[in-house]
Amino acid sequence: MKKYERILLTLAFLILFFLMLINPVESLYFAFTGLTLWFQKMIPTLFPFMILSGIMVRMNLTEYFSALLTPVLKPLFKVSGHGAYCMIMGFLCGFPMGAKVIADLYEREKLSYEEASYLLAFCNNIGPIYFVSFVLPLLGLKKTLPYLFGMYGIPLLYGILLSRSRVFQKNQEKRRIGQELKAASAKQDKDSVLAHIDASIMSGIENITRLGGYMILFNLLNLFPSMCLPKSTLPIINALLEITSGISRIGPSMPLAVLLLLPFGGFSCIAQTYSIIKNTDLSISAYCIHKIILTLFTAVFYGIWIGIHWLFPAAPFLP
Repeated sequence: MKKYERILLTLAFLILFFLMLINPVESLYFAFTGLTLWFQKMIPTLFPFMILSGIMVRMNLTEYFSALLTPVLKPLFKVSGHGAYCMIMGFLCGFPMGAKVIADLYEREKLSYEEASYLLAFCNNIGPIYFVSFVLPLLGLKKTLPYLFGMYGIPLLYGILLSRSRVFQKNQEKRRIGQELKAASAKQDKDSVLAHIDASIMSGIENITRLGGYMILFNLLNLFPSMCLPKSTLPIINALLEITSGISRIGPSMPLAVLLLLPFGGFSCIAQTYSIIKNTDLSISAYCIHKIILTLFTAVFYGIWIGIHWLFPAAPFLP
């Protein structure tokens, strides 16, 4: 890290400490919001999947789990059985399970570098249960089909587009892994079921705790815009920092803004994804670029949708 970067970061943290001291009520509110969301939303909806997925990865059951859908997903997305498992978990369980299972299988050499990078580009999204049960009712949107397509259909189409490109052609030479990890993986294959369960629980606790820390930190960062920006801009900035608390503050006032922010996920989601893949050589920069592209594609989709709705307001296929 360069000297001027250290100075800027030190200054930013000093300002944050100062803002926390002079605004104790707001600091408590933001920290409590992050802690509450983590405890009430993330732990019950994500932690069980972390444990179950960890067990399946450690016991080499992922290809069996995805066997029914692999014949469909393989020709469309050009993925292996392990890659099909990543798609299923990423789209059904939601963020950040997509990144976690990709990183877990990649570290165990079940995925090549190219396949892992490809899957990370479109398989780490907001979960459908969260989207249907929390986001759509919050926005007052009763018709789900067009919004489900905007949230999940666009990434699936983007994945098909990427699979047809030359960017992710297989090149096994780029993936390098140490002999220590290979030996550890071979040892895990011989462990008992209880050993796999224990390891999965401990790994899940570590990961879910780390994600909670990110949610609290990025909620606290809302102190910066709340002190220096107009109140009308704060909900959008809040959502960019931490998506769940931010869209709760936006509410039904700006549904289109929320629908466009969700594919990006916010900076907290990016930081959480980095924490999951940081022990691999997968690129967080490439992940961010793909998130921006997906957001732009989603904006185009909703732009076309709004245009059709404006031209044909009485059409029976419109919500």
